[in-house]
Amino acid sequence: MAELVVEGDTGLTAPDSAAERRRWWLLGLVIGAGILNLVDRQVIAVLKPLIEVDLHWSDADYGRLASLFQFSAALAYVGTGWIVDRLGVKWATPAGVAAWSLAAMAHGWSMTMGQFSAARMALGASESMGTPSFVKTLGSVFSARTRSVAFGVSNGASSIGAIVTPLLLPLLAVSVGWRGSFVVVGALGFVWVAAWLAITRGVTFARPALSAAPRGTLAGLRTLLANRGTWGIAGAKVMSDQVWWLLLFWAPDFFHRVYGIPVGKLGPPLAVAYMGSAVGSVVAGWAAARLLARGYSLNRVRKGVMLVSALMVTTVPLALYTHNLWVAAGRLAVTLAGHQGFSVSIFSIIADITPRERVGSVTAFGALCGNLAGMGIVFLAGQILTAGLGYAPLLAIAAVSYLLGLAWLHLLIPRLRAVAEPQLTAV
Repeated sequence: MAELVVEGDTGLTAPDSAAERRRWWLLGLVIGAGILNLVDRQVIAVLKPLIEVDLHWSDADYGRLASLFQFSAALAYVGTGWIVDRLGVKWATPAGVAAWSLAAMAHGWSMTMGQFSAARMALGASESMGTPSFVKTLGSVFSARTRSVAFGVSNGASSIGAIVTPLLLPLLAVSVGWRGSFVVVGALGFVWVAAWLAITRGVTFARPALSAAPRGTLAGLRTLLANRGTWGIAGAKVMSDQVWWLLLFWAPDFFHRVYGIPVGKLGPPLAVAYMGSAVGSVVAGWAAARLLARGYSLNRVRKGVMLVSALMVTTVPLALYTHNLWVAAGRLAVTLAGHQGFSVSIFSIIADITPRERVGSVTAFGALCGNLAGMGIVFLAGQILTAGLGYAPLLAIAAVSYLLGLAWLHLLIPRLRAVAEPQLTAV
């Protein structure tokens, strides 16, 4: 078997057929890690009605727990982008998966609010390894024309976690309880780590060349923060991620509170909503790839997909103004489809315009800003709902967020210019 060299920053080097196979194996593993990431963070949302009875939580308590998760993730993003760039493709993702799986299991052993809060913060901090390592892996081995497809398929398939969790988790909770559910789901991460190590055995992941301003230094940080592109991406992440986190943590409660759906029957409407997330990812990635192949500019394609996605989200307040559960679920599905189309474009833009040695750092900084916004919105949701104001103010914020995010991105980056593509050559 020919030696395969996967270079974390300059591309995938191998005979064409072997390289193509390796690309899709890596994509499959990233998808699996993304599924686990979504499942681990969503367990608390799906089982909230059971846990709050056992531990006597209020909506404000749950809002604080959700905001602690976001806060710890945001703090961790200060360093995880640098860590991902230093560890490289081979070790960054399995290190993150192992850490967040252990943190997920710790929820099942928590007996007090303090212990639960600590486990939640550990999960948020460790899951911050996911996004920069996923973007670095896919951005390193797919070209501009195909990476939007890779990100679209990855985001869409990863949404399977958000679909199957509300369907299967209530059944698991009946068998092993909500504590046992955390432990079982967390343990799956260690199965993934074993699979990653087995599949990447014999693959050489080359160390990326360091830039003139070493990462992890004050000079490197100044370089990162002085770039308009960094702030353009960060602003777009702030406006879009807050909606994603709002729906991830509060959509089960939305259906339970507004439509009176018990925990055991939350699965189908949530599955419908998150199916929109999967479809939006794949369609957005495919559409961008087709438009680029037809010769449309990178700037026009990326921002055009983002505009269509942003307009889709503007309909989300209508979910409150129907008496039909499935119509409401369908409107949330459209919103999540729009979110993922927007998100796929952001990740593609990071890989398009960022030098390879800084992809992890730029991704992490954007995610940091997005998580701070998410922390704010999930905490605000708890306060608004405790005050009896309902979901209308929150969905109104969501409706305009993506248009504002695109406007900010365009203001900071009027024209997207791609860096050199990763090269694929025979060895």
